[in-house]
Order: sequence, then structure tokens, then C-alpha cells
Amino acid sequence: LRRRRIFERCPMATQIEIVRTVADLRTRVRTWQREGENIAMVPTMGAIHKGHMSLVRQAKQLADHTIASIFVNPLQFGPGEDFEAYPRGEARDAALLADAGADLLFVPDGREMYPEGFATTVHVAGLTEGLCGASRPDHFDGVATVVAKLLLQCLPDIAVFGEKDYQQLLVIKRMVRDLNIPVEIVGGAIVREPDGLALSSRNTYLSSDERETAPLLHTTLQQAAHEVASGLALEPTLESAHAALEAAGFRVDYLEARDPVTLVPLSGNVSSARILVAAFLGKTRLIDNVTVPPQS
Repeated sequence: LRRRRIFERCPMATQIEIVRTVADLRTRVRTWQREGENIAMVPTMGAIHKGHMSLVRQAKQLADHTIASIFVNPLQFGPGEDFEAYPRGEARDAALLADAGADLLFVPDGREMYPEGFATTVHVAGLTEGLCGASRPDHFDGVATVVAKLLLQCLPDIAVFGEKDYQQLLVIKRMVRDLNIPVEIVGGAIVREPDGLALSSRNTYLSSDERETAPLLHTTLQQAAHEVASGLALEPTLESAHAALEAAGFRVDYLEARDPVTLVPLSGNVSSARILVAAFLGKTRLIDNVTVPPQS
């Protein structure tokens, strides 16, 4: 196989090797594997921010080499969602990923990922029901399909995904376990702005007024988590949190307490849970989650 290397010198970072085909990706991976070195992967959809960069830095602590990928996956966007508007900027993203320490960047196009005649979908039952799965039908099929492809294309030893998309993280862990894909899935802690807002590529959609309101999402979740940990029942606590968010201008999609491993709905008094929320602020859909008991 002819190995193609494309280098871009970005003002923010050193050079990073970019490959655009599965063949070139596997050539580089095989070279490292023959040298006895292990590999971590951080899949992204671009629009890189400090949260993605923290996942790359975490991956670098776990493996000899780190591969990041950028692919805006059309299969996980539903009708009327923001696929066309989703922020894209490869040169900027490459610079930031290189600055975080990624060794290789895989940037396939749509034809490389889904060639003509592509007809396979990966579906994970159970975990995909409810929460984001209820309001975004087929979303997790798109996620599972593209992640399965990326993991099999690269076959890293480790792959790191952020806990902000907590349901997605559990879906990927289940898929890897069920399909015996030889990759360890590791969660990365949510990275937040100083005011508590979870970092997200979609935060750029917020107006200045909405940006001032957005941190209330996390503040309200944390307050609910403290109340539940102190012994209050889930139902009245979540009802109060829901009302507070609506009063602040959010349109709540869901606000629920789930088992942190199985995502089974919880009720009453609990000592351990994950409280998850999705809410619209204007046209922007924000998601977040916190643990019970809350983390400091």
C-alpha cells in the first residue's frame, strides 16, 4: 500500500499527520503495532474545544500513541437538526488536536465512511430507549454504527469518550462488549466553563443573553443532586428543578434520575444515581448530567 502523508503547519501547534483513508490509517497503526506500541483513539465531530483536548490528553496518559478523528456523521442527525450548520474548520481543529498531543488525525469524507451500497446499521437495544433516544429517534443507531466502524478501522487498544454524552458512553460500552470489539472504552470527565456550563460545540449557537442564562442548567442539577443526597425523594426534587429551569427560560426535554450503570429509571430515596437533562435554550439543545452524591 502506498502511504500518503499530509502535513499542515498551523500557527497554534506543531505539525500533525493527517490521513483520509482507512488504508492509510491502518498502515500507520500497523507500523506502531509492529513496534509493540499501544494506541488510544479519540473520535470527534470536530468543532474542537477544551473538552475534546482533555480527552486527547487523557488518552496520551493511557497509550503510546493517540489518534483523533474528525467526521461529522450524518447518520446521527435527525430531520430538521443541524447537520448542515454544524461548525466545521479542519485547519483550526487540527491545530488544537496537535496542541493537545494527538499524533495522528483521521479525517475521512462521507464516501470513505459510507461508500455506495452501504446497508448496515448497528442497533443497541435497551440503553437507547428513553432520554435522548426518545426525542432523537435513530440517533443512537447512527452513533453506534459510526463508532463501530471507527473502532474496527483503527483497532485501538483504548478509546476515550466524554461523560457529557453519558447515555452515548454507556451505549458504546455495551456495543463493544456485545460485539467483542477488542477495545477498552474509557470515560472522560465533563469539562466546564468557570461558570459551570458544560463545554459543547453547540454553545456557539447561544446568543449573549442565552449564554448568561445557560449556567443555570448545571447549577440547578447540582442543587437537585445535593438535595437527593441529603435524603429528599427524587420526584419532588426533580419537579422543583424542572419548574426552576422552565421559569429561567429553558424548555425542558427531559430531566430524569437513572441508575448510573443500567440507566433504569429511579424513584423515591436513592443513594446513587445519575441525574440527566436535555433542555432547549432558544433554539439550542443543551445536555448535562451530574452524579448523586454530587462530585465536588
